Amino acid sequence: MVWDKTKEILQEELSDNIFNLWIEPLACVQVQEDRIRLACPDRFFSAYIAQNYLAIIQEKLNEADPLHRKVVLCEGKNQLLPTLIKGEQLRLPHLPSGGSCVRSLHPRYTFEEFMVGESNILAQSACRSMSVSDDSIGPCLYINSSTGLGKSHLTQAVAHQIQAESPMTRLHYVTAQQFSSEMVRDIKANTMDGFKRKYHENCDILLVEDVHSLTGKKKTQEELNEILDSLIKSGKRVILTANRIPRDLEGIDGEFRSRMASGLVTTIQAPDPTTRQRIVRNKLHCYHLQLPEEFVAYLAQHIKGDVRQIESAIIAIRAKANLMARAVDMELVQEVVRSVVGEPKILTAETISEFVGRQFRVSIQEMQSRSRKKTLTFPRQVAMYLCRKHTQESLADIGRTFNRDHSTVLHSIKVVTGLAIRNISVDEQVRLLSSKIQKL
Repeated sequence: MVWDKTKEILQEELSDNIFNLWIEPLACVQVQEDRIRLACPDRFFSAYIAQNYLAIIQEKLNEADPLHRKVVLCEGKNQLLPTLIKGEQLRLPHLPSGGSCVRSLHPRYTFEEFMVGESNILAQSACRSMSVSDDSIGPCLYINSSTGLGKSHLTQAVAHQIQAESPMTRLHYVTAQQFSSEMVRDIKANTMDGFKRKYHENCDILLVEDVHSLTGKKKTQEELNEILDSLIKSGKRVILTANRIPRDLEGIDGEFRSRMASGLVTTIQAPDPTTRQRIVRNKLHCYHLQLPEEFVAYLAQHIKGDVRQIESAIIAIRAKANLMARAVDMELVQEVVRSVVGEPKILTAETISEFVGRQFRVSIQEMQSRSRKKTLTFPRQVAMYLCRKHTQESLADIGRTFNRDHSTVLHSIKVVTGLAIRNISVDEQVRLLSSKIQKL
C-alpha cells in the first residue's frame, strides 16, 4: 500500500521520537485517484502536522507514489470530509429572537492572515474549533499573552469566521471595559432585565477581551461570572482574553477566576525567529513593499515580542523612503529599528552559551570540554538548541563555540526537541530559558 511505503521512507528520514509521536498515529482512511486522506487523532494534532510535517509527508509520498496524489488531512477516522460547508448554518431553524452584537472588526484580523508558529498553534487551533462549534475543547477558552502577540487577532478571526459561515449565530463581542460600561448604563437606566436577556438568553457565543481590566470591579465581575456560568452550563461558547493566566490576575474574585479557568487555558508566547520572518514578509506584502531577504532577517532578528512593532517599522520604512525620495537600504532599516526598539542587541552563540552556563551553574569551558557527564551534556545540548533558535549563526558557527562540528549541533537540536515533546518539565524549562534570552 502506498501509505505503508511512504511511512517506511519517513521512518528513515525522521528521528524515532518524531516518527513515533507524529507519523505513526496517522491513519490512511481513503485513497483516490488524485488524493490520499490521512486521519489525525484530533484537530490540534492535524494543525501541528499541517504546519510542521505536511511538506515532508507530501514529498515522500511523491517518491513512493507514481501518481503523485495530494495529501489531505482530516480529523478522526470517520471524518473524511470537512463538516462545515460555506454558507451552511450551524444552528437549528427554531432560533429564539435576538441578534449579534459585534464591535467593529479589523478587516485583516482573519485566520488566513494569522501567522501560525510553535508559540501560538494551540491558541489558533482552539479558536478555529470554537468558530465551527467543535466541542473537542469544551465550551470555554481562555487566551493570555503580552500585548501585541495576537489575542485580538484570534478573537476577531473567530467573529469573522462565524459571521461569514453562520450569520444567524448570535455573537456578542466586547471588551471587558465595554461590558462594564454597558452594565453601568443599564443599572442607571433601570433596564437590567434587557441586559440579562441579551447575555443569558440571546447569546450563542460570547467573546470578551482584556478581562484583566476588571480589577477591583466586583459588581461587574459578579455579573460576568453569572453570565459565564449560565452560558457554559447551556453548552454555549465563551472566549476570554487577558494579559495573564487566571491565577495571576490581581483584584479578581476567586469564584470568577475559577470560572474563567474551567476550560482550556492557553498562552501565546512571543514568536520564534522563523515565525517573525513570516510575519515580516506578510506585513511587507500588505503594504506593497519589497525588501531583500537580508533586510527581512534583520527586522525579524531585532524586533521581538510585540508584533505591532513590526508593522510600525514597516510603515516607517515605507514613509521615510517615500518622503525622502531614497531607496531602502540597510542604513535606513537600522535607523527605523533603533527608533522602534532602541539600539539593537545582537545575540550571539557565545552570549547564549554563557547565559545557559550561568543557569545550570557550569562554565563555558566545561561545556566546551569533551566530557560526557549528564550534568554537562544536557546544558550543552540546550545551549546549542537555543543558539539555533535565537541567532542567525550557522550550525558550523554554533559548533565552533562549543568545540564541536555541525553534526553534533544538529543532533543536540533533535535531542532537545524530542525531550521537550515528551517531557513537560523539559519543555517548560526550555521555554523559560528562551523567554529570558529574549530579554537579554
